[in-house]
Amino acid sequence: MTPDRLKRILEGALMAAQRPLSIEDLERLFEADAARPERTDIREALRIIAESCEDRGYHLKEVASGYRFQVDEELAPWVSRLWEEKPPRYSRALLETLALIAYRQPITRAEIEEVRGVAVSSHIIRTLTERDWIRVVGHKELPGRPALFGTTRGFLDYFNLRSLDELPTLAELKERPTP
Repeated sequence: MTPDRLKRILEGALMAAQRPLSIEDLERLFEADAARPERTDIREALRIIAESCEDRGYHLKEVASGYRFQVDEELAPWVSRLWEEKPPRYSRALLETLALIAYRQPITRAEIEEVRGVAVSSHIIRTLTERDWIRVVGHKELPGRPALFGTTRGFLDYFNLRSLDELPTLAELKERPTP
């Protein structure tokens, strides 16, 4: 298979997919015979695709679950007009809870409440779970065996992160101007 043909197949699959595609997902596009490209060839084709998108209105982005095409952030004011529904607005309590889970995972509900100084609503935990941003990753060895919460690949994908290491540090957050 020629490199151009491989690139076109990967572009088509990424464009048609409604989720990020991992290298393994992309390998499964090909039959398990001699025609299956090597992983290095797939990665090289992805690199070429990413480079070809640099001056376009969309980019090839690698997130925790794999690769996806996404619109350039600077075009959001125009592209967002395609959807009549407004993006959901999240409460400060929900965002604080999510931040504590992301930065201190695994963490129990009681530990979140201790830091925030107020009770964590069941609605907040349910919303974060339904969005596939958090999940129960275990149970703490205490009376009642409270659930330990951690983030998911869905969280990383939604916030355009490949790993938790890409979260901004506290120092970086303090340097940002407040909106």
